[in-house]
Parts: sequence; structure tokens; C-alpha cells
Amino acid sequence: MTNNSFASENVTMTTTNAATKFPVINDGKTWYTLIIVSENLAGVLNQITNVFTRRQLNIESLNVSPSGYAGLHRYTVTCRSEVAEMKKLVKQIEKKIDVVLARFYTEDEVYVMEQALYKISTARLTENHEISKAIRQHDAKIVEVNSAFSIVSIEGLPNDIVALRHKLREAGGMLQFVSSGIVAVTRSANEELSVLLERRKREEIQNQ
Repeated sequence: MTNNSFASENVTMTTTNAATKFPVINDGKTWYTLIIVSENLAGVLNQITNVFTRRQLNIESLNVSPSGYAGLHRYTVTCRSEVAEMKKLVKQIEKKIDVVLARFYTEDEVYVMEQALYKISTARLTENHEISKAIRQHDAKIVEVNSAFSIVSIEGLPNDIVALRHKLREAGGMLQFVSSGIVAVTRSANEELSVLLERRKREEIQNQ
């Protein structure tokens, strides 16, 4: 399951920056990536999003997928906030009975990736060379072409995906846009979830 509201149209964006993974937005906030692992049970996603709502934090991107461990699901969430607020948020999420682990990271602490599809007018693609130029500049691919529309696919940093979206919109002819939501892995050598699950397993054996 994936969902994405990344880079809301209501936010004024300044420019993209090759040195950052995320778009530069003039709101004085920092981008954070949250990784949450929970039991694979109905209603957990609602519990997690309710914590964001109560703290009046906007979810910019949300991706839900299997964690690689049986019975556990992984939530990758991006939002913009302050470190003090993120600490409170994570503490509240971890209090949920079905949540196994919740952590937040700065962009330097995670490797992130996103996928997106752009549906554009074939007529505009043919007549406006700036469109094909923008597609090449961002290492995107045209994966389907017919007389009515063409589909462009890209895999990369959120920064690049948003930048290409703005260029295609400015060039005219963009009919649809959809992105997968950001996925992330930590850059730390310490696999905290693995350590936690191993400790739980030992405790269960000792209590038998």
C-alpha cells in the first residue's frame, strides 16, 4: 500500500538544490523521515496518522509495505517540522500497543528513493522540445507513446521528481502525475530492529 501527498501545491517552493534530497521550501522547517514498524493489524495506520493530526503535523509522503520480517509492516513517512516536535511525535507513536519501533532521521541519515509517472500530451511533447530536454536532464524515460498521450517514468530523489514535475507543468500538456511515496533505508551500521527482535526472542524463550 502506498500513498503520497508529497510537495503539496499549497506550499510555495523556491528552488531545488543538488546538495539536498528534498525540495527547498521557504517555511523554516526541516525535512525528516520517520521509519515506523508495527504489527500487521487492521487500524494501525489510522492510529499513526491520528498522532500526526493531533499534533497538527502534515504528512508529506507515506509509504506502507512489508518489513521483511513475518507479521510486521513498515511505514515510511516524511514531514517538515522541528527536532523537539519530532521527539514528542515519535514518543507518542511508540506508545501505541501494536507499534514495535518508531524513529526519525535527517536526510543525511537515510538513503531515500521515489518513483513517479507523468502522463503528458503527445502533441505537446512533439511540438515543445523543452519537454524532451527536461526528461533527458532528469534521467527519466518515456515508457509509452500513443497519439493521445505519452507516459514518462522516473526513479530517483524526491528533489528530482518534484523538479521535473514543475518543468513539465510549465511546458504545458501534463495530464496526470502520481508518485509512489518515499522509501528509505538507514545508513547506520546498527540494525536496531534486528537487535530488538532478537532480544524479544531471547526474553520469550527465558519466560517459557
